[in-house]
Amino acid sequence: MNRDQLISEVKEEYARIASSESRQLDDQSTAKMTPEAYYEMMLSNAISEISNGTFDHFNSGKEIVTAIANDKHWLSNLQ
Repeated sequence: MNRDQLISEVKEEYARIASSESRQLDDQSTAKMTPEAYYEMMLSNAISEISNGTFDHFNSGKEIVTAIANDKHWLSNLQ
């Protein structure tokens, strides 16, 4: 799949997840980072890795987001 398409799909997936988690966030939460900020950081790192070819063998953005969720080592900036 082409990298621009993967980036677009990853953006959509992280936006969907962040939106869902924001609605569930309790007003009394003491979270250090909002879901939007967290997923924006993850998106930025994922885009960097996609651009570098890390995910060239993946078929969809959802596969990439799932892989990252299961193993943060996919993102070299977080290691």
